[in-house]
Amino acid sequence: MNFTLFLRILYARRKIILITLAVVVVVTTVVSFLLPKTYKATASLVLNYKGADPVTGMPLPAQLTPGYMATQVDIINSRSVALKVIDDLKMAEGPAVLQQFSEATQGRGSIRDWLADLILRKIEVVPSRESSVLDINYKAADPQFAAAVANAFASAYQLTSIQLKVEPAKRAAIYINDQIKVLRDNFEAAQKKLSKFQQDNGIVSSDSRIDGIDVESARLNELSGQLVAAQAQLIEATSRRSQASGAGAGESPDVMSNSLIQNLKASLGNAESKFAEVSQRLEKNHPQYLGAKAEVDKLRSELNEQIKAASNSVGNSARIYQQREAEIRAALEKQKIKVLEINRTRDDLKLLRNEVESAQRAYESTTQRFTQTNLEGQSNQTDITILTAAVAPLTPSNPKIQLNILVSIFLGTMLGVGLGLLAELLDRRIRAPEDLVEVLKLPVLGEINWNPPKRARFRLFGRNSALQRNLKAI
Repeated sequence: MNFTLFLRILYARRKIILITLAVVVVVTTVVSFLLPKTYKATASLVLNYKGADPVTGMPLPAQLTPGYMATQVDIINSRSVALKVIDDLKMAEGPAVLQQFSEATQGRGSIRDWLADLILRKIEVVPSRESSVLDINYKAADPQFAAAVANAFASAYQLTSIQLKVEPAKRAAIYINDQIKVLRDNFEAAQKKLSKFQQDNGIVSSDSRIDGIDVESARLNELSGQLVAAQAQLIEATSRRSQASGAGAGESPDVMSNSLIQNLKASLGNAESKFAEVSQRLEKNHPQYLGAKAEVDKLRSELNEQIKAASNSVGNSARIYQQREAEIRAALEKQKIKVLEINRTRDDLKLLRNEVESAQRAYESTTQRFTQTNLEGQSNQTDITILTAAVAPLTPSNPKIQLNILVSIFLGTMLGVGLGLLAELLDRRIRAPEDLVEVLKLPVLGEINWNPPKRARFRLFGRNSALQRNLKAI
């Protein structure tokens, strides 16, 4: 079927098409006028993206997330907001509503939940593209009621938004308040522990240093220096004692430097010279010989005694230095223990002070957090503002008569064309030479161009079936 044949068929079946179009348009128009009128009221809200909480000044990254607007739409469409609207408008108190609820549910369930389901079916929340504006649309038969419900949804959404922010803050404030009591007890216990430690150790300074630590450290350093000096003296005295003891004691510098020993050595030398002279001149039994010998023996004995005494003096000095070195060493060890004890006390004091400071910081930060959270829990500020309140519409939104008529014209035309094609398929007519070839399977030998009068032409087309039967009989 080509387009020319299609147009011929439409022209031939124009009555069916026009009648179908007229019926569809008339029915649509009548139904549109008979349908109840519905009014749509719209309330517009603005979600302020300031990025910071108006009370605490903290950033609000949740408003920047892609799902934030979708979340707000779900909140408005929630049952919680619908129940607030019902309570605000006192919709469940009317006798007509109670009667409708009894007829619809036979008294089962809650009337508030039943009304919430009804109004949620007619509510529509439309977020604007690339903006922070939300439109709340509500449709009802009464324009005043539609505007009231739309405004009530906007107010209930604001209250719900505040509750969603305030209630978690209140619960957090209760929890933080309990933690403050624990942290305060810990802080007081740490302070008492520090005070007791200071009293037990006699610490009166308020800073982290301990009284006397510098004095004791200086004393320790002084004792260390004295011990080094005493050890040097002891080493020297031990060496001198070893030289002054034994057979070579007379050669010791300490012994040789003794003036008495030097005098005795000189006297002994003179006596020995005199004895040598006398021994050459006199016999052993001569009184002068015996006197000179006795004098030499006496001087030698006195010299040995003095050498021994000098050697003992050097040994006594070594023992004194050894005793002094031992005393200084003991004092140094005692001082070390004392300084170490002071250092340990200082470390314990520092640890206790750190515990007190840590407990104080935790208590102060928690108290500050409690103040902030408590302020958030008492805040009634919201970042949602009503941009445009809903007003009672003057014209109904439904039914849209003009649009329905235009749609009915289109649908009626399509339906009429379809019915025309269906009628053509059920009652096929000869409308062109190609139809003869298609129907009779015979070639067309010639074609007569004949233009009958208008009425005759209609009668000719009206007798196409008889012509087709005659052609089949040829």
